[in-house]
Order: sequence, then C-alpha cells, then structure tokens
Amino acid sequence: MDFDFNDRYGVRSTKGWVTPAIVFALIGGGWLIWAALHHSDPPIRSELISFEVTADREISIRYRIDRIDPNQVVICTLSARDQDKNVIGQIDETIAAGSTSSEQITAIPARSTPFTAAIVRCRAK
Repeated sequence: MDFDFNDRYGVRSTKGWVTPAIVFALIGGGWLIWAALHHSDPPIRSELISFEVTADREISIRYRIDRIDPNQVVICTLSARDQDKNVIGQIDETIAAGSTSSEQITAIPARSTPFTAAIVRCRAK
C-alpha cells in the first residue's frame, strides 16, 4: 500500500467542478440559442421614422409596422412626451388587416407642448 499525503490530510481533487460546469454550459448555451432565435423574428415589428410638432398641443408621428400575418389586426400605443420625458398624450391606433408592411402618419393630441413622440408598443388584436 502506497502512502499518500492527500489521503492523510483530506485534500480532495479539484476536478469535481468540471462535470457540473459542462452540464450548466450545455443547458445555458441551449437556452441562449433558443432565446436568440425565438426573439429575433417577432410577429409584429414597429419602427419610428420621424415625428414633428404640428401645433401647440399636437405632435405628428410617422412610423412603420411589419407583420408576418397580413390578416392580423394590430393595435399600436403611441405617446407624446414633454421636455422632461413626462407622458402628456397617449392614443391607441388600430391598423386594419392588409399588407405585411404598413406606414402610418398619426397626430397625437397632448395636454401641453410636446417635445418628442414614441411608439410604446404594438400588439395583435
């Protein structure tokens, strides 16, 4: 029987972390690939093209909607904000079924002078 100081003093091998690390990397890597592929092609995409203050209490927003299903009705929430980024106006616009790509120009009424406009979200009806 050979004498081993590691056995005598209770020193354990440091290779015990390799198997859990490989399992974690495989599961985590698989989830990361799935999440990237799943969220890279959403059914509805929106893109802000421009906005312009058209009156003292109104801002006009121009945006584009792309959808995979042309028969899907889309509801977009649009907001107007002041210089301090407070929401001063918000509307829901319904975009009827039609083509897969649609460009919209919408006026958003505001309770004070608007500074910027944004697409809050677009969702299927």
